[in-house]
Amino acid sequence: MDVQAETGASFEEHLAREIMQSERVRMAALAALLGALIVFFVALFALFHEEYRRQFASPAALVDLLAVLALLLGYELVLRRVVGLRMRRGRSVPTALRYLNALVETSIPSLLIVLVARETNPVHVLQSAVVLLYGVFIVLSTLRLDFRLSAFTGTVAAAEYMMLAHAYAGRGGEAFAGTPFEALPFYLSKAGILLLAGLAAGFVAHQLKRRVGNAFRAQQERQRIVGTFGQQVSREIVEELLRRGPGAESRRAFVCIMFMDIRDFTPLVEHKAPEEIVAFQNAVFGAAVEVVNRHRGIINQFLGDGFMATFGAPLATGDECANALAAARELVARVGELSASGRIPPTRIGIGLHAGEAVTGNVGSALRKQYSITGNVVILASRIEQLNKEHGSQILASGEVLRAGGEQAHGAAALGPARLKGRNEPIDIYRIA
Repeated sequence: MDVQAETGASFEEHLAREIMQSERVRMAALAALLGALIVFFVALFALFHEEYRRQFASPAALVDLLAVLALLLGYELVLRRVVGLRMRRGRSVPTALRYLNALVETSIPSLLIVLVARETNPVHVLQSAVVLLYGVFIVLSTLRLDFRLSAFTGTVAAAEYMMLAHAYAGRGGEAFAGTPFEALPFYLSKAGILLLAGLAAGFVAHQLKRRVGNAFRAQQERQRIVGTFGQQVSREIVEELLRRGPGAESRRAFVCIMFMDIRDFTPLVEHKAPEEIVAFQNAVFGAAVEVVNRHRGIINQFLGDGFMATFGAPLATGDECANALAAARELVARVGELSASGRIPPTRIGIGLHAGEAVTGNVGSALRKQYSITGNVVILASRIEQLNKEHGSQILASGEVLRAGGEQAHGAAALGPARLKGRNEPIDIYRIA
């Protein structure tokens, strides 16, 4: 399975879990709504008892209404628990059950209208606040994140309200004679608005689902890039490239470049198995990565028996040279500890440091680009590192590094100017260790 297919499958699984969780939230909201309605109707009856008696022949309407609301409240709580159990078992809710549940829930206002209409003028009920409950169920349907289910909810609400209006319109008596309340077109317009509300809720649900999907896929792609390239270059470089985007131009920056080389690497590994060579490299480079990262540097690339590191790009600190000097000293000490402990054979390393302006950014063609540090500062740092063989040293740094190194430059021994290929004027070289 390719990466896109894996991402798609992962998204669908993630979305299915989110939809089920959203369903549980919606059911909890409906249960709370039904509980609030029970309290609300009881309070209305207590506060406006006389008005209730004038409108209704008996308290049967209120009793039936409260009983239905209580049953529906229990239904929502049980169904919420069932969905939770299926989630824990990694099972989804069947599509048919979701539509059936939408039908049951959307029919709640219709059932309330029928119950109340038995005890009072049905046309009064068609104009009452109970009808507004259709809108509540349509709004909550967006939490299903499914256009078709929201549209289905709006369609059910419109159809049931229209059927009730057809059954009850014209039965309001003389009080509604000659008014829009006895004409079906009045109710048809309300039903049409309910249908449109369902479509609008479906559109919102679809947009939410699409945006959630885009955000999830973008995050997955970001994690894939960081996970893949973070094994080859520093995670900071990956983050910087993602932040600046593929079209980011190269820029100039002051950097301190470090080159490190394992001395006499070939004789050290000549009689070792490939696995032993890799273990040796991992021990040295593992320590190097830890040290360089701690001193705010970045290892750009490994070079077989050495590496190149940059201090100051893509993240500048203002203490690039001081950090590089501190990292170089600590790295020599760490390799010495590894040798003394027997984890690696007796090993010496050579480190060269040089500072100056470099061009940082993407280098390559439209087909392939690579984050790179380029400029004479890189070439000269590499050649300074090679001078360690001539001087029998482990750390050499240029005068540019020493002048910007602050306290970290103390204890350096001047070796005099050296002529390096690639630069006309000699460079002052200092021995650090």
